[in-house]
Amino acid sequence: MSLLRTPLYEAHRRRHARLVEFGGWEMPVQYSSILDEHLCVRRAAGVFDISHMGEVFVTGPAAGAFLNATLTNDVRRLTPGLGQYTLMCRESGGVVDDLYCYRLASVEYLLIINAGRIAADLAWLGQRAAAFGRGGEVTLRAAPAELCAGAVPGPRTAGFIGQVLPGPSLAGRAGVAVTDLKKNEIGAWNFGGAEVWVGRTGYTGEDGFEVIAPVGGIESVWEALLAAGHAACAQPCGLGARDTLRTEACFPLYGHELDEQTTPLEAGLGFFVALDKGDFCGRDVLAKQKAEGVARRCVAFKMRDKGAPPRPGYPIVAGGQPVGVVVSGTQSPTLGIGIGMGYVPPAHAEPGTALEIEIRGRRWPAEVVKKPFYRRAG
Repeated sequence: MSLLRTPLYEAHRRRHARLVEFGGWEMPVQYSSILDEHLCVRRAAGVFDISHMGEVFVTGPAAGAFLNATLTNDVRRLTPGLGQYTLMCRESGGVVDDLYCYRLASVEYLLIINAGRIAADLAWLGQRAAAFGRGGEVTLRAAPAELCAGAVPGPRTAGFIGQVLPGPSLAGRAGVAVTDLKKNEIGAWNFGGAEVWVGRTGYTGEDGFEVIAPVGGIESVWEALLAAGHAACAQPCGLGARDTLRTEACFPLYGHELDEQTTPLEAGLGFFVALDKGDFCGRDVLAKQKAEGVARRCVAFKMRDKGAPPRPGYPIVAGGQPVGVVVSGTQSPTLGIGIGMGYVPPAHAEPGTALEIEIRGRRWPAEVVKKPFYRRAG
């Protein structure tokens, strides 16, 4: 199978990145080592290629109403320049995708969707738009050939990103410096004559910025960020560190914590489900789960002993019986021990509950802990 490549492919090769398949894309998993890159983000700043993610513009006078009927969070809370984490569910409550929804202007929204879900998301959005029934009042436009993105998380990022994108923002959260963006805000800047959007969200547990640029300009932005961040010890990072970082922060990854057989409430994401906003796709099932409880819950667990780390697919055991399965697992570079997330019945979901993780035929002691494993100071 031929793999897709981002416009930063040659930049990765020049830096001798190890490239692997991810969601149909040939992406860098690491440059130096996963441990080195993980600690770089925790202590300084990392620069990630996330150009494999999808961008979908939703515009028109009924765009907000359409999105509120399609997504779980309440789009009415968004003012221009503000975004929110949200989910898109089937009528069954199962998650089609988790995503970010930004309101760029009065009747213009930008959805950032997962790389491996682009085709499924576009098909579902198209079906929902057809069923919405307001004709030309909603327009969907995917922009895979137009836009690319990079992520720049880390405690030192705010100290140099303004060198690359100086001056006040021109749209979205207009009139502010890039470092004045607050959590979940987005603005637009001019870079080399092109419009570049910058959001402040993050997927690592650190303060972070995401830069969305035209395909033809993303490499210039990438190189400028690395050059400006050199004195702050910023370095390019791969998807390996991105996975260990997000696992420490207990952020979900589609295909692991989330899929079409899992609801947001089972995943512990009820905060992003606005049951009080009116009808939306999947609401009936989610409201029932809210009232009656779920049959399983996604928990975080930490190994009690040092040894082989837990991995996705490993059985979770309690009282000598299998009760669940690991969906994410790794050796935590920050904590120095194995950590993971998995689904178990509610009776085994409280922090402090003793579990065992079956690793290569041997059961190792673990304990349910409060999420997240890591939370940045301040």
